[in-house]
Amino acid sequence: MTTRTRAAELRDPARPPELGTLFDLLADRGSPTTVHLSRPFDICPDGGVTFGIGRLAQLVKEAAGWLAAAGTRPGDRVAVVKANHWDVVLLACAAARMGAVPALISDDLPATALQTLLERLDPALLVTDSRTVEAVRNAGTDPAVFAPRTLTLDRRTTGTLGLDDVRGYQPPPVLRRHPDDTLVVHHTSGTTGVPKLVEHTTRTIVHRLAHFECHRTPIVASRRDDTVAGADPFVHGRAVPWTISVFHLAPRKVVILADTDPAVAQRTLTAHPPTTVEASPATYVRWQGLAAGPGNPFRAVRLYISTFDSVHPPTVRNYLNASRRRHPVWLQGWGQTETGPLTFRLLTRRALAATGGRHPTTRNLGRPVPGRTALRVVDPDTFRPVGRGRPGIILARTKARCTGYVGEEDRWSRKALGPWWNTGDIGFLTRSGSLVLLDREVDAVPGTSCVELEDVIEDRLPAVLECTVLGAPGRTLLPVVVTADGWLDAAAWRAAVRYLPPLADPLVRSWADIPRTGTGKVRRLALRAQLLPDAPTFGTGHWT
Repeated sequence: MTTRTRAAELRDPARPPELGTLFDLLADRGSPTTVHLSRPFDICPDGGVTFGIGRLAQLVKEAAGWLAAAGTRPGDRVAVVKANHWDVVLLACAAARMGAVPALISDDLPATALQTLLERLDPALLVTDSRTVEAVRNAGTDPAVFAPRTLTLDRRTTGTLGLDDVRGYQPPPVLRRHPDDTLVVHHTSGTTGVPKLVEHTTRTIVHRLAHFECHRTPIVASRRDDTVAGADPFVHGRAVPWTISVFHLAPRKVVILADTDPAVAQRTLTAHPPTTVEASPATYVRWQGLAAGPGNPFRAVRLYISTFDSVHPPTVRNYLNASRRRHPVWLQGWGQTETGPLTFRLLTRRALAATGGRHPTTRNLGRPVPGRTALRVVDPDTFRPVGRGRPGIILARTKARCTGYVGEEDRWSRKALGPWWNTGDIGFLTRSGSLVLLDREVDAVPGTSCVELEDVIEDRLPAVLECTVLGAPGRTLLPVVVTADGWLDAAAWRAAVRYLPPLADPLVRSWADIPRTGTGKVRRLALRAQLLPDAPTFGTGHWT
């Protein structure tokens, strides 16, 4: 290699070709990134909270040895169900390194949903913790029903292996599988029922999703002097491409928040003030008090990223105002586990300046990425395209689309319409080509948008941390609001909703009272079952 070629490689190194050897490659390059954890890894509880790239590479190798010692072989599925932490991604790297297929599953799922997913998955090994084992057993089932072997990370339980049983085994050789073979299985959020198990390949999730973010795109890409904070649910489909792209760009620090407790976030982010933050909308909502407090840990943030769900205007506005930077920005992405991001929009303080109106603001999700994604809005009955400004089912086209649903091939086929993907969302395209989201099809209410009403209510009532509007034929729309203290001023409510469509009296709840997914999203069907038992929906739910 010539000096000139070497210099070019240092400026713009080749993008990581696969997941299993990611940290080996980064270590060979001498990546300077240091990782700081909010708590020690569950797979390395005595390892402290600071890791260099070399230690991470070694940990992945060791974990590959554990999986092999537990009987895992190339092509086997390995289910990972444990407390949220970024070490689930390291376990995914370890499985992929030896040619196995990791399936990352939230431990927050109801026991019945978890059982359904494990039955569909049929894993050769279940990697979990004692809390999950006990939850499954309390539901009347033994983990051995779902996998021939179970490895518990925190302590050995009856009928399972513990880490001490598999430590010290030589890691197997690296096995590179075909890029179109299944690399990893994630699951959807499950807001509308049992989550779907989504299969992605190296080509879809690494080459087409992660590699797109490996470029040093101005504003939105990690810089070498950045401190990047990640507070995602790390079983989510975002975690793998985020890990590959962020670490490829080699920021100075990466800060991992394993849980979203505001006190933990305050302590961790104060010790390592971030310059970029990525989290789910629900996490941002939980942290709003930190942004407004005297110890504000977001003062140095130049970029916020939110990629999972609708985010409401007050949340974005509060965080942009918390930054002491002159021009902080909020990157809002919209997409699905099956497709990855489909649209992007940058929001500024100016874009959020107007308050209380019924303009779309954060519901305007921006435009498709030129040359990479395309959108089409169609009539839900005929599937013929509708004109700009007219609502319909949103179809998306992207080469990063998943390759199937584990155990639900017919369901996947119903949504895969040639090159197009039925997102199950209702929205419309503006004259300029940007997308305005209205609702999930199953949640849609004729003549209005529940998401819009939620936007407006939260914008007009600062005491409301979260609002969910539920509709059913023959019933007045029911708003369910979350406040910090479980109380809402009745006069303020009446003033806020005076010129909105008719709404029933609000039900006021605490954060913990609302059924949620692993990403913190409201499980709307579960909430409906509690509050509107047996009430039908306006939507069909055919494409959930």
